[in-house]
Amino acid sequence: MAAFISKRLLRSLGTLNSVGRPSSNGTCSSLYGEGLFSLECSGFHLARSMIRRFSSTILTPGADEGAFPSELLSTKVVVATPDRTIGLYQDLSIPVTNFHNEDKGFMVLAGDVFDVPIRKDIIHRVVRWQLAKRQQGTHSTKTISEVSGTGRKPWNQKGSGRARHGSLRGPQFRGGETKHGPKPRSHAFKLNKKVRRLGLKIALSARVAEGKLLVFDDLAVPSHKTKNIVSYYNQMENTKKVLLVDGGPIDEKLKLATQNLHYVNVLPSIGLNVYSILLHDTLVMSRDAVNCIVQRMHTPINR
Repeated sequence: MAAFISKRLLRSLGTLNSVGRPSSNGTCSSLYGEGLFSLECSGFHLARSMIRRFSSTILTPGADEGAFPSELLSTKVVVATPDRTIGLYQDLSIPVTNFHNEDKGFMVLAGDVFDVPIRKDIIHRVVRWQLAKRQQGTHSTKTISEVSGTGRKPWNQKGSGRARHGSLRGPQFRGGETKHGPKPRSHAFKLNKKVRRLGLKIALSARVAEGKLLVFDDLAVPSHKTKNIVSYYNQMENTKKVLLVDGGPIDEKLKLATQNLHYVNVLPSIGLNVYSILLHDTLVMSRDAVNCIVQRMHTPINR
């Protein structure tokens, strides 16, 4: 590509032999006047710049003259405020605290996970998939071969004046079969992994946009007493239900402190899902949980 472009430029400007040759110090020597000299020098430098532009060495990060532009490597971090524009895939900066409301610095949330455009249709599809998949499907009714009773014809076909029947186990009799009734089955249906992953990103982005996502340094509690969680819950404003998400296994003290509170639930990061996020208006995540979720979202999908 580079050689082809340089040949086209040199052919249009004339050959170097008829006009001049570049010297060793990078300048051009003129043979036939200043006009041709300036024209040839500009053509030579233009050809050299085009070759350098289309050469693959300038895209090599280790080359001296071909480092990546700093403006392409820098990322803009935006403070997560309610008045910002949502869905721009921008990295968000959010303060980190703990149960004692102590300042623990800041944490950057990945924009492709916590700042995606809100789509209610994707949320609806994922919630329907979750609710259908968790159905037990143990409903069952009996057919005519499964109900108890005799198979004898109850009376003669003709002469009794009554309607003709061949069995007392039919659906029209009390204790008889059920026609077209449900049988044990799975209600689950297929939903692409790409859609499921997008639904979780949208749910997380919605909580960040509402200002209802809190990041804690850790979810450690001093004791297993429920009053510790109750006192923290009372400090929160406009909160009805809280979901605590930790990175690894749930601490035993935290589990005991929250098991008697119907408005506080605890989940590990591997169990975080769209339906649970929607059931709770406030989401509290630890640093480890955020890192685990980002790693989970960035893992390639196995096909």
